Amino acid sequence: MIRGDGAEGQGETTAPFVARKTYRRRRLMDVARLLPIVGAVLFAIPLMWPSPDPYPAPDSMGGMPLSRAMIYVLSVWAMLILASFVFGLAVRRWADHWTGVNEGPQEGGGD
Repeated sequence: MIRGDGAEGQGETTAPFVARKTYRRRRLMDVARLLPIVGAVLFAIPLMWPSPDPYPAPDSMGGMPLSRAMIYVLSVWAMLILASFVFGLAVRRWADHWTGVNEGPQEGGGD
C-alpha cells in the first residue's frame, strides 16, 4: 500500500512524486472547482445583513436597504463572470507551456 502521509508501516513505501505537468493540471482543476464555492459564499453574505426597519428610531442602525443589496449581488455576479473569463484566458495561455501539447495546426505538413 502506498501512503504519502508520513505514517508508513513496515513494508509500505512512500508515495512517489507526480510529474510536474500532472501536478499543475491538478492545481488548475482545483482552482476551477474553487470559483463556484467562492461565488456561493459571496452570494450568501447578504443573507446575514440585517433587514431595514420600516420605522427606525432616530439613533438606531436601520439595516441594509434592498437597493444596496441588489447592487452588491450584481457586482459579485459581474466579478465572477470576469474572474472566470480571466481564468479561462490564463488556462488557455498556460496549457501549452504546462502540458507541452500544441493545439494549433502543424506547419510543414507536406503534400
